[in-house]
Amino acid sequence: MIESIGGMDDPPRLNIAPGQEVIALTSMGVQHMRWGMIPVGRMNARGRPVMETIINARSETVFDKSAFADVKRAIVPASGWYEWTGAVRRKQPWRITRKDGALLYFAAIYDVWHGPGGVQVPQVATITCAPSADVRDIHHRMGVILTENQLMQWFNDDDDPVKELMKPFPDGRLRVEKADDVDWAGA
Repeated sequence: MIESIGGMDDPPRLNIAPGQEVIALTSMGVQHMRWGMIPVGRMNARGRPVMETIINARSETVFDKSAFADVKRAIVPASGWYEWTGAVRRKQPWRITRKDGALLYFAAIYDVWHGPGGVQVPQVATITCAPSADVRDIHHRMGVILTENQLMQWFNDDDDPVKELMKPFPDGRLRVEKADDVDWAGA
């Protein structure tokens, strides 16, 4: 789950789930996109159709898998994100933000799903990598977070300079705190 920064006439939202709209930055500007890619027409390594909606793409394989052929790059800005640990029905929510209060810029990929009747749905999937030391105790993966200085590099058409960005955010720069006081029903 991520937190929306708001914008484009949208108020900020605390709890965004896969399948909902997020704001994404592309080389063409800012737009609404559905979080989760419907991989219609995409094949897996065995030549079979990919059937599940993809909300995250692994940094280790995003440039190699045929399921991601011809996707474009996007950035999903957010004020924070949530992870949960523990047993079912007793899960502990954790809120993760930057210690300096700045926005998080998640590296992402996107394309446009063409549905029946000419419907077009811009859709995005965030990219994940191994966790930093800040996140390691609560989750085995984390989003690839770009710094402000890396945003333009992410939109580079060449994959090689972009592959250098596929690493955990530097240790000690994220705040991880219990999110017990969040009203999830109202979020």
